[in-house]
Amino acid sequence: MRSNATRTMPEIVFDTCVISNFALAGGLGILEGLYRDKARITDVVSLEILRGIQSGHTRLESIPTAIRAGWLKEVRLKTGRERALFEGLSVSLGLGEASSLAVAKARGLVFASDDQAARAEAARLGVALTGTVGILLRAVRKGACDVRAADGYLAGMIDAGFSSPVRSLREMR
Repeated sequence: MRSNATRTMPEIVFDTCVISNFALAGGLGILEGLYRDKARITDVVSLEILRGIQSGHTRLESIPTAIRAGWLKEVRLKTGRERALFEGLSVSLGLGEASSLAVAKARGLVFASDDQAARAEAARLGVALTGTVGILLRAVRKGACDVRAADGYLAGMIDAGFSSPVRSLREMR
């Protein structure tokens, strides 16, 4: 029998945009608090993060640090089914989104993405979804931070280039 904690906090795989939003806003601690040992990124997303770091986005360095710390796990496409799904999805999605969605579908994980095309594919495939704003709302509801702090992270994400559908989580409550 599964515990309530396991049911309420399933394993999750982040695409590059979502994990980058949190890193660029100094908010990876929110993800660690919510998804410790249940958080995943693919090796493809990890490479995209490395490219961002090499381009001067030094705040992204907190992502490889989280992997080394062990609470964020880097995963690879393992099975032929995952690779075939990745190949099919990569025709219309970015490689990070395609790899993350393939892993989420094959392993029954939640897919964290803000990309509309990737979210549409996830819905078509029956994959559970969340995004940056949904995770911030969950953090507030679970007591990981208050609305003011969550809005501060959101403002930092917007300043870093996130095209948020809201300016404040108060709009969502």
